[in-house]
Amino acid sequence: MFSPQIEWSCSECQSAVADRRKYCTDCDSMLTWTCVGSGKSGLYTHYYRHRDSCNYCTPEFEEERQQELEEKRIAVQQQFQNLDDKQRPWSEWKRTDESCIQHTGHDIEQIQQLYSMCEESLICYRSHRKEQHADDNIIPYLSPINLLVVTLWYLKHYHSERYISTELNLGRSTVNYFLTEVINILHACVYPELISLPVNIASKRTPHGPEQHHKLIVDSTFIPIPEPYDSDRRKTYYHSKSPTNYAIKIQIACDFHHRIVHVSECYQGSVHDITVLRDSGLLEHVNDSVQIIADKGCIGEDYVITPGKKPHGRELSDEDKNFNRDINSARAAIENINQRLKTYAIIGGVYRGAIDDFEKTTKIVQVVAALCNMNLDKHPIRK
Repeated sequence: MFSPQIEWSCSECQSAVADRRKYCTDCDSMLTWTCVGSGKSGLYTHYYRHRDSCNYCTPEFEEERQQELEEKRIAVQQQFQNLDDKQRPWSEWKRTDESCIQHTGHDIEQIQQLYSMCEESLICYRSHRKEQHADDNIIPYLSPINLLVVTLWYLKHYHSERYISTELNLGRSTVNYFLTEVINILHACVYPELISLPVNIASKRTPHGPEQHHKLIVDSTFIPIPEPYDSDRRKTYYHSKSPTNYAIKIQIACDFHHRIVHVSECYQGSVHDITVLRDSGLLEHVNDSVQIIADKGCIGEDYVITPGKKPHGRELSDEDKNFNRDINSARAAIENINQRLKTYAIIGGVYRGAIDDFEKTTKIVQVVAALCNMNLDKHPIRK
């Protein structure tokens, strides 16, 4: 492979050269090169120094470098694949679907699907973080697939980092670092693939619901947190439905096919549902043909349908009762999805992370929602 910007020739016998070689085949003299773009020339031995600094020859350098990186990546990938067969926990969990589901919440096929989505990023991360230890009896790093399954194990059961580090013979700081990085990788590679608003949402058929133009169902859920020490924080994070009375709030939106299509950012527990809905950007998509079903916390927005309130001192009419029944029946889907999300202990249990780090918490919730969507595809909610 050689650059069209470079012409090769023999200064001794003046023979034409069709490819890059060090010596002339006719007179065994060292070939010379001429850069068409810059006009520079020299002997073969000076070519690489010129190529690395020449703007005209950079494409050749980049192409060769990319080829070398690809060969190196394939070699590293093969090395990690061989490691997967003997390194725990994947070497143990992959023996049966039951074991894999028990630990990660996903079967072997789903794990392989997730891995294919983020394989390149995991291999790149692992190859740069590989550590060297003097003790050969301890494997000082996890292979890419083990990074994935251990992170899924963490999200599903929310074991402490101390426990995970003890199980894997790794330092606690190492565990903390790779859990954060793998969650970032999952958020970048998996979340956009599994959760998104339909492009043609207005033309989507809605086989269930009181009106054919209802397209989305919205509800908020919460992650319990410990009681904050600061009195101001106790006010801002107060949430009466949380078992600890304090929580982080998130809004989930699903369609009538019981699939999560949007996950909001995280908010303090005392933030009102209507505020979260307005900040989420979903209201930008509503119109006469795209309407949202929500609970009574979102009363007051156009194209947002909520159950009717009972008039003061009077009963609801039969028509209003039937309407509320239809709305509540449709909202059962999002309630079931919220329950599915809470089967991941990192959301269903008391969150131990920094409560003000909304960026990290949002990524965790959105990754879990994407994983939940994968399970909903295989084990859908009964309609």
